[in-house]
Amino acid sequence: DVCDAKVLKKTLASIAEENNGIESIVSCLASRSGIKKEAYAIDYQATLNCLNAGRDKSVQARHFVLLSAFCVKNPWLQFQQAKLKFEAELQEQSDMTWSIIRPTAFFKSLSAQLEVVQQGSPFVMFGDGEVTRCNPISEADLATYLIDSITEKKRENKIINLGGPDDPITMKRQGEMLFEAVGREPDVVYAPLWIFDVIIDSLQWMADTFNSEKFENAAEVGRIGKYYAVEDMLTTDPEEKFGTMTLRDHYQKIAEEGQEYDPYVSLLAKLRSELVLRWLPRKKQLA
Repeated sequence: DVCDAKVLKKTLASIAEENNGIESIVSCLASRSGIKKEAYAIDYQATLNCLNAGRDKSVQARHFVLLSAFCVKNPWLQFQQAKLKFEAELQEQSDMTWSIIRPTAFFKSLSAQLEVVQQGSPFVMFGDGEVTRCNPISEADLATYLIDSITEKKRENKIINLGGPDDPITMKRQGEMLFEAVGREPDVVYAPLWIFDVIIDSLQWMADTFNSEKFENAAEVGRIGKYYAVEDMLTTDPEEKFGTMTLRDHYQKIAEEGQEYDPYVSLLAKLRSELVLRWLPRKKQLA
């Protein structure tokens, strides 16, 4: 249990004793929802527990590889602030060398509307579909980069932004590729960005008025949705691009083979589509 510092330290000490030490710790911990309580419990405290256990004299790991997030560069969300708080502690200690990897976006996060589109619903995008650009990275390519960072000396004590091999992709282009993959004619809804502000402000008013953690969390989820609708997740430096799988390749693969079910991601995609469709008419063409 990474949330139990004593149990975690005991577990790592046992592993170190059985295997003549621990070379490195790779942390991919992340809160599922991004709400404040969960973010600080996982993105900060649980990850700090891993670091402290690795530094303990019973373990003495050499290197710590942290999977962080590209979006912490502009941190107005709770989970981003929690990640940055841990990053600061990682950099301040001197017992272990470290590598902080900040990926732009995962393919999974850009594939949530696959099932919705396959079931005949439209693809929902925000603004004109060209507000933001990204170059996401596949989970397999990211995993390779993380493992290579254990022994890659030039990545030691460095913060590295990392995207996939694609050129900048707009949300409009994502929709085009998704419809091509599933073999459907484009069917798109363009949602105005102000819809986020209406929802967020309403939820925040409820949270403040009734001192409600439930509504505060709902408002934060709304802020997360808005963030990814208005912020680029893009690397352009060749040194910050890695991997071989493109987003088009991924869409073709999951359209044919299906994708691992993630109830949280799938539910958010369904709710977003249903919410927007109640407000706005469809536009049949992407062009």
